Amino acid sequence: MDKPQQTQELPRAGLGFRLLAMFYDSLLLFSALLIATALALLVTRGTLHYHNPFFRTFLFLICFGFYSWFWLHGGQTLGMRAWRLRVQRLDGGPITIWQALLRFLAAIVSLACAGLGFLWMLVDRKRMTWHDRFSETVIVRLPKR
Repeated sequence: MDKPQQTQELPRAGLGFRLLAMFYDSLLLFSALLIATALALLVTRGTLHYHNPFFRTFLFLICFGFYSWFWLHGGQTLGMRAWRLRVQRLDGGPITIWQALLRFLAAIVSLACAGLGFLWMLVDRKRMTWHDRFSETVIVRLPKR
């Protein structure tokens, strides 16, 4: 794996690139959720109810597993890779599982507040979202190879 680069060397990712990566990732995540739902329907023999708390927890864990696996293994989801973005600690190193959890949960809040947590980066001097600040991570734009 490449040596982590300091955030001073790499520019912070803008909102447009983040949204594009999120769109790509949403397509992949939706596919994973469809497969997980199909498996749950097989296990329950078609008697699955969406409001079942176990099913909702299962889907929540699928979502967290999707993002955390990519973030912990290279710092990039497939959407982030397509747009040359990487999530990393403020010092440039790879994020920890706890930072991934904090980032994931805070991103839900950022979206739930009508996206204000994401839009915050437009007025923040360091171009950080709420979940960047809360998890002490940042998304940087990688140079072309």
